Amino acid sequence: MSVLAQLLAAVAGGSVEVVDLTAPLSERTPILRLPEPFANTVPFSLREISRYDDRGPAWYWNDIVTGEHVGTHFDAPVHWATGRDREDVSQVPPGRLVAPAVVLDASARAAADPDFLLEIDHVRDWEREHGALPDGGWLLYRTGWDARSGDQESFLNADETGPHTPGISAECARWLAEETPLIGLGTETVGTDAGAAHGFDPPFPCHSYFLGAGKYGLTQLQNLARLPARGAVLLASPLPIVGGSGSPARVLALVER
Repeated sequence: MSVLAQLLAAVAGGSVEVVDLTAPLSERTPILRLPEPFANTVPFSLREISRYDDRGPAWYWNDIVTGEHVGTHFDAPVHWATGRDREDVSQVPPGRLVAPAVVLDASARAAADPDFLLEIDHVRDWEREHGALPDGGWLLYRTGWDARSGDQESFLNADETGPHTPGISAECARWLAEETPLIGLGTETVGTDAGAAHGFDPPFPCHSYFLGAGKYGLTQLQNLARLPARGAVLLASPLPIVGGSGSPARVLALVER
């Protein structure tokens, strides 16, 4: 039996589970809000073209309106100034969209402190327990924030001082992007950076360092609690938008059971 036939048999038989890491996409999907004078994305919406009526008697279809960075989405390097001369989302090699993934669980810390920041020592502690970060793989950062994804205000968790969501320190972001073999970073929050990252040096360091290094981001993931600390295979499928800085994506994980 070929390797692909074995994989299909394992999926059909349940020994490999396909876990959907994608948040449902609708007009209720939380979106990023930037303060003035910065421009903001539009929320997702459907515009009906026809629905089994005189506009089209046998078919139902819609136009969609959305920003590139709405819902579960993929950040391409060109999204950030540090990666402006690198790939747009249509240029990402297909082979890089299938990769190993590990999960670092900081959900208890984030529950106690919504401004919790992952530091290098936290990652090294994880490596001592679970092994090295995967070469050409993803670090999926679990904070439990997907539990808030049904409500815009709770998800952004902002007050007069700004948003309060967990993330990664500037030092750790630089180290992960430049000194580890990772291909990308995935988070459950609205972006790959902490809510307070506008005040870091540099601002939004996960975007700055990862995309500047030609690596990728995935955000608003769900169901990371269903993945093992290591051993999953991630499949990310953004739309190949020519010139696009990113795209809504369907993100799946293959997990041996």
